[in-house]
Amino acid sequence: MTLFLNVYGVIWIALTACSTTGREIPGQNVVSVAPIEVPDESMYPRFAEPIPNVTVTVGRDALLACVVDNLRGFKVAWVRMDTQTILSIHHNIITQNPRISLSYNDHRSWYLHIKDVHEVDRGWYMCQVNTDPMRSRKGYLQVVVPPSIIDNMTSTDMVVREGADVTMVCRASGYPEPYVMWRREDGQDFNYNGESVPPMLSIPNQLEGAYLGQDVTLECHTEAYPSSINYWTTDRGDMIISGGKYEAIPVDSGYNKFMMLKIRNITKEDFGFYKCIAKNSLGETDGIIKLDEIPAPPSAFTTTQKPILDNQTIRKKGQLVQTNEAISSTFQGEVFDGQIRDFGM
Repeated sequence: MTLFLNVYGVIWIALTACSTTGREIPGQNVVSVAPIEVPDESMYPRFAEPIPNVTVTVGRDALLACVVDNLRGFKVAWVRMDTQTILSIHHNIITQNPRISLSYNDHRSWYLHIKDVHEVDRGWYMCQVNTDPMRSRKGYLQVVVPPSIIDNMTSTDMVVREGADVTMVCRASGYPEPYVMWRREDGQDFNYNGESVPPMLSIPNQLEGAYLGQDVTLECHTEAYPSSINYWTTDRGDMIISGGKYEAIPVDSGYNKFMMLKIRNITKEDFGFYKCIAKNSLGETDGIIKLDEIPAPPSAFTTTQKPILDNQTIRKKGQLVQTNEAISSTFQGEVFDGQIRDFGM
């Protein structure tokens, strides 16, 4: 008998297998389960590859893959780490979320499907195997929202006298927060104090996420002729010089230039805004990238912690739990004295 245990003690769930044996403790309707014993380390399950971080547009489907070699009689679970939610245990869906499903292949590849992804799905997911100690891999699901102009907060057509001042407003929504750029519909350059401003700049990701201790690379693309001088500054306006914590990496391709800034070993002080600047004899332009903190994989999920898949004892309405009885897609229960009580059976 193999049991799945939520490490935070919110829900205790058991999955019974016919091939294992247990004994009944006299005077109590409790099943005692012998732990799985694997004599040789080489016989333990091992992850064939890491779980890659996945970026998906809101409304589309996401797929997280967990590949485990030599699984044998062990079980696999998917867990939403930041909400402490058990999503699936081996072949069973536990979550009540109808958008989540599970598929598997050859007892080796385990896929978590999330349909019609919402912004609330953004976060860390973990694939766990009930070895002792527990083994796991984690992956981050990033959900992006395409930029969209907010019409009721954006200026419409305007008629003004020549020489008069005019203010135009453009508001946009999205995730990461959109960077708004202006251009003339006829393709002509803007005039700035009577001079053209040819340098153009674009940013692939205006919001970058990293957790403490991680390395991260920021990126800007520029186009200019004559070629521009490109550099990075902090949100305080201090120019960033390569060396130590920072490494500015320029890539030159004719009038196209790629600016990359690598920041090593992220600390709290590193989160904030960074500006990439392109400048030539005709003017300059800049773009802003926000470096935001994302939650690191919770320290509670380490190989020294108790797994969700664990060998424990359970009690159910004064009866012994039968095979697969404690697991269903409509499970509802509570913890009572370290044991499970089922509301729905």
